[in-house]
Amino acid sequence: MFLISDLADSARASFRGRVSGDPTGAPDWVREIGTVGAGDGWFDPDGVVWRVHGDLSTLVGGVAALLGQGAHPLALAGVQRHSAYREDPWKRLAGTARWLVVSTFGSAQLAERESARVRGMHRRVKGVIEDGRAYSAGDPDLLRWVHLAFTDAFLAAQTAVGRDMSRFGPRWADTYVGEWALTAERLGATDLPHTEAELAEALAAYAPTLEPVPADLLAFLSAPPGLGAAERVVYSGFSGGAALLVSPTIAPLAGVPGRAVRGLRERGQLAVTRAQLRGLSLALGSHSPSEEAARWRLGTGPTPAWAA
Repeated sequence: MFLISDLADSARASFRGRVSGDPTGAPDWVREIGTVGAGDGWFDPDGVVWRVHGDLSTLVGGVAALLGQGAHPLALAGVQRHSAYREDPWKRLAGTARWLVVSTFGSAQLAERESARVRGMHRRVKGVIEDGRAYSAGDPDLLRWVHLAFTDAFLAAQTAVGRDMSRFGPRWADTYVGEWALTAERLGATDLPHTEAELAEALAAYAPTLEPVPADLLAFLSAPPGLGAAERVVYSGFSGGAALLVSPTIAPLAGVPGRAVRGLRERGQLAVTRAQLRGLSLALGSHSPSEEAARWRLGTGPTPAWAA
């Protein structure tokens, strides 16, 4: 029994270290979710955004989102030239997770502060690609594309492999798209969709701008460096599921089936991915450290271990 418990603790620490950069799952920015400001923040604690972003399906959606981001040559240049994702992909992951969870679970004060921090980072990400086109991470249209790719991927992941959303009614996807647009607006994006149908139309309109995802990025996303043997097995389930969630606009450019294909093999892969997420959820607990910190701030959850 001790051995099983010890292994579970080790697995939790390893996973949380990957995602947040801290084996406790509570780096300083997670602790600030529990201690900075008051009130619900930008989103309802019992609403759709908290439910989607508190679900482990975001792990699969995140891989699908990166495939989408890689199909836009200017967005890809920003990542390739201004981050060390190849040398330290997990630091990059933790940085993306920070913005997502602070915006979701933090107080309005903390979310505004986080948006200002990201806008400051974006001002330094700019340049010119080989064909002479300029890019800037603060460009409203480029911010819009990144938002569309991530929103579409998270929505597809929640629908295919996430927890049941029926209690939010048949239009929960429209609610998610409409509410989550707030965060992209705070970063400077404009003309954002507010329904699932508008999201699909907006993605399709970018088709003439998109290019095939580079082979080295596809290889990187299929098997990032630094994973242990057990982690590689789990990640293969995530990446296999992600390949079946990509928008029909992006899928041919990423060389993956996308969500337009649902044969026996594809349904089997999604079942495997879903089972992996359920097992991971049992190991990690019902709430992430970020959501736990937020519910403690609101007085609706227990005191986190780091605050005891």
